[in-house]
Amino acid sequence: MKTLADFLRMTLVGGLLVVLPLWVSLLLLFKAIKGALAVLQPIAKLVPQRFVHHDVVALCLLILICFGVGLVIRTEIGRRIGDWLEQHLLGRLPGFSIVRGMIRQFAGKEDEQSFQPALVEIEEALVPAFIIEKHADGQFTVFVSSSPTPMAGAIYILQPERVHPVDVPLRKAMVCVTKWGAGAAEMRSAIRHKEPSTER
Repeated sequence: MKTLADFLRMTLVGGLLVVLPLWVSLLLLFKAIKGALAVLQPIAKLVPQRFVHHDVVALCLLILICFGVGLVIRTEIGRRIGDWLEQHLLGRLPGFSIVRGMIRQFAGKEDEQSFQPALVEIEEALVPAFIIEKHADGQFTVFVSSSPTPMAGAIYILQPERVHPVDVPLRKAMVCVTKWGAGAAEMRSAIRHKEPSTER
């Protein structure tokens, strides 16, 4: 009876660890979209509802604004403005840099180093992790996720010889964490071989 109770409890806890962070993330996303749509509602209501509902108009306006901003930041001037805003304003917002790095990684930006998948040496084991930044002295700040919740875990500062970047997409590394290590073999085979040192 105790074994069954433990099984039910651990299964429920495991499910909550996946569902609750996902639910909170979706709530934040929907809240952000709802707030943006509320700002656009006065403009959307200028279009008569007999043609299209103002909620649809507001959503279309939001998509157009996102597309327009995307076009602007592709220009030289837009890129400079974006860099200035990121350095002096957006970069100071808690979590902005991390979220931005993850989105750029999901979008396939190869030059983005934040949240670079890696296998790191913790005690006698190789552990799936994500490189957050590289220090001037060569050490790395890495984030080790708690399976099956990739956004919860621990932060380590490790020597470079204990950090092994892997050439797999961020999405696959996240899936490996959420599936209790399924796919770790692919990460091991994708370890980026370090160039031999030329120092004597």
